[in-house]
Amino acid sequence: MKKIVIASNSAGKLREFAELLKTFDFLAIPQSELGVSEAEEPFATFIENALAKARHASRVTGLAALADDSGICVRALGGAPGVYSARYAQQAGEPRSDTRNNEKLVAAMQSIEDRRAFYYAALVFVQHADDPHPIIADGAWHGEIVADARGDGGFGYDPHFYLPQYGCTSAELPAEVKIRESHRGIAMRELAKKLVQFRL
Repeated sequence: MKKIVIASNSAGKLREFAELLKTFDFLAIPQSELGVSEAEEPFATFIENALAKARHASRVTGLAALADDSGICVRALGGAPGVYSARYAQQAGEPRSDTRNNEKLVAAMQSIEDRRAFYYAALVFVQHADDPHPIIADGAWHGEIVADARGDGGFGYDPHFYLPQYGCTSAELPAEVKIRESHRGIAMRELAKKLVQFRL
């Protein structure tokens, strides 16, 4: 079984990765268990930030690494919060908080009629820190933003991310449905095909 490091400290993401990686012959170890600090995320795109995180975790541990960078993009806000999704409230000098991130987003959309948004995930797998051919996969999950929080599942913006096809928010979906249908689930299926293609 191949050891890989998961370059994330998000409890929610780690739960989803554990479920998604069940079918792979990987022993997936969270970076926190290997003493890996959080990488800098200085870039304007999800893919660049995911690559930076994967290379950092691989360099520190000497293992292959899988990293994700993901967030929510609201069309009427020019794609914001985007790569700053987890740090949206921090931009105003506040502590990192899902609650405050959601409050800030709802306030920003108070007078906006176009509620369309999508979750986006970029996954990057590197075999080593200087891997010249990182394997990249991505996925998008379309919905809209609602003002009132609904549901107590999931994390991040899930209570405000409404899915018309299900008639509920992401936070109201059963966990197994969210894991399968979400942006990260879509990206993982794409990544799985590429791992097979490159015989990993």
